[in-house]
Amino acid sequence: MPQAKLQVKLLAGTPNAMSLIYAAFRQCYSPGFVGDLWPRLVNGEVSSQEQAGFIAKVLESGHDSPVEHVSYSFAVEGISRALTHQLVRHRIASYSQQSQRYVDESDFDYIVPPAIARVPEAVMKFEEFMAAVGEAYTGLKEILQEHGQGKKANEDARFVLPQAAESKIVLTMNCRSLIHFFELRCCERAQWEIRKMAWKMLKILRQELPVIFAKAGPRCERLGYCPEGEKFTCGKMPLQKSTGQSRTKV
Repeated sequence: MPQAKLQVKLLAGTPNAMSLIYAAFRQCYSPGFVGDLWPRLVNGEVSSQEQAGFIAKVLESGHDSPVEHVSYSFAVEGISRALTHQLVRHRIASYSQQSQRYVDESDFDYIVPPAIARVPEAVMKFEEFMAAVGEAYTGLKEILQEHGQGKKANEDARFVLPQAAESKIVLTMNCRSLIHFFELRCCERAQWEIRKMAWKMLKILRQELPVIFAKAGPRCERLGYCPEGEKFTCGKMPLQKSTGQSRTKV
């Protein structure tokens, strides 16, 4: 049962992403039909600089719903069930997660939290427990199989598996959902594991579609102040009350 390593891979994104967002924005403000404009966009007759400039200008006004027309799909491995329980709370998204009902977890990988990894005696206790869980899982599965459960033995044996058990998932979000995801999960207050995954995703998207994601990240960077309040602030940004700004709803 080795320790798992985080890996984030972009599987697919909406083709002609920037042109699609540009066309959607244009349709909102144009009396014409952007269906007629589309061939010029994909053929490069309207420069990428012009498209990016227009998109950035409109986004500054607060109009951002057209970015929902573009989505990205990621494959992620080396993450814990503790992380995926948080991830799936982002509801405007699609998920396909490795099933513990159908996948044999007799030799499951696991994630070790950094705070535990830094303390030798904590690591020892953690790994001893993982080994004990592995033995319990295998033993339960064998007993259930002997009592006629067959391949369904995984279904009930999995109840002993810990949140540290490694999982794999495919997730798809549109750009607006991704921006919201990054605002929450790139924050220093986010749990360390999902924050690490979020920053890896954001790094990829800043290269894929910089006009949308170059400025994406923790919410405080967009607001110019920390919205978490004095009790929870990490101290990176000034508190809201010291800026004289009113609270911005997200």
